[in-house]
Amino acid sequence: MKYFFQLGSHPEISIAEIKAVFPQITTQLVASDILMVESKENIDTLETIKRLGGTIKIGLITKELNKPRLKEMLDAIADELKPKAEMAESKFPYGLSQYGGGKWNLKVLGMETKKELQAAGISSRWVTGQEATLSSVVVEQNHLLDKGAEVIIINSQDKIYIGRTLVVQLFKELSARDYGRPGRDDYSGMLPPKLAQMMINLAGQDMKATILDPFCGSGTILAESWLMGYQKIYGSDLSSKAIADTSTNLRWLAEKLKLKPIKLELETISATEISKWLKPNSVDAIITEPYLGPARNQDNLGRIVSELDHLYAQTLKEMLRVIKPTGVVVMLWPVFVKSNPATKINPSFSGWKLIQTENENRITKRHTLIYGRVGQKVWREIVILKPVK
Repeated sequence: MKYFFQLGSHPEISIAEIKAVFPQITTQLVASDILMVESKENIDTLETIKRLGGTIKIGLITKELNKPRLKEMLDAIADELKPKAEMAESKFPYGLSQYGGGKWNLKVLGMETKKELQAAGISSRWVTGQEATLSSVVVEQNHLLDKGAEVIIINSQDKIYIGRTLVVQLFKELSARDYGRPGRDDYSGMLPPKLAQMMINLAGQDMKATILDPFCGSGTILAESWLMGYQKIYGSDLSSKAIADTSTNLRWLAEKLKLKPIKLELETISATEISKWLKPNSVDAIITEPYLGPARNQDNLGRIVSELDHLYAQTLKEMLRVIKPTGVVVMLWPVFVKSNPATKINPSFSGWKLIQTENENRITKRHTLIYGRVGQKVWREIVILKPVK
């Protein structure tokens, strides 16, 4: 089976996440934001989209065309739509999205498709958007997945791929977990649930693993770990308010979604002292966003970086005491992009090996992944470490 995964705003992270969750699959980047995934077994696309923070849509690739003419394209689109359209109880909604450049005139394709459906006795409604690709919101609100269909056109270098969207990112659920949770601290910053999902997946652990977040804040990483199915989760923070917020948020989530009980422990303690709380070699994965420094006043950047270097170095030394020899750390390090050039931290990580990605990022010049958006003063560098054996 061939599937397409529409990648999110950080394609490099999305690809790394997909490969971590599906280490045995074959992948090919067929457009700048479309990854083709070939799997011998069917993929449970709904469960997959729930888990992946960096994927927008997942669907089936049903046809591969070599330099098709307009008639061949229209036939391929009609073949994709008609089986579902013929079962529609009312006016059939359909949409078209194009990736990999504007090779095809969507207005022509959309109107000609409507004529073909009408000729087959099918009443239809063509759903359009502002861009060449329909957003998850447009797909969801126009019922293209349950009552209609979205056909995907992927313009690759040597082929045209035709596909049909099966699932889209569950934006309403993500928003509810982000903005709807009762314990929030906007001043100290909030880790987006999508980024937490990506970090957890990048750790590459099975569901039996013990997960620790020693800077748990309001509990986002712990909550997303629980939702994914992890059974042993530990969270700590130096702030008693953070632990109270985490407890409130996890209780709210468990009640809201009727989650099954797990082994969950919270502790008010500094990340530089967690070995006083946890046993040696007891944790499989440490997934965390530490204090990233001030988001607003960065006048004395040299002092800020020096203090963060010290905090992170001490924390990493303590992590070595509780992590298993086969364990992994997925950690966010700040990058201050408002300075020119961008300023990164360089804490000592003696005893750890940096797991490098395929490409060197242009901001830190390290083989790591970067998460950030235009306008933010502090971006996040995703650092993956394993103990030196």
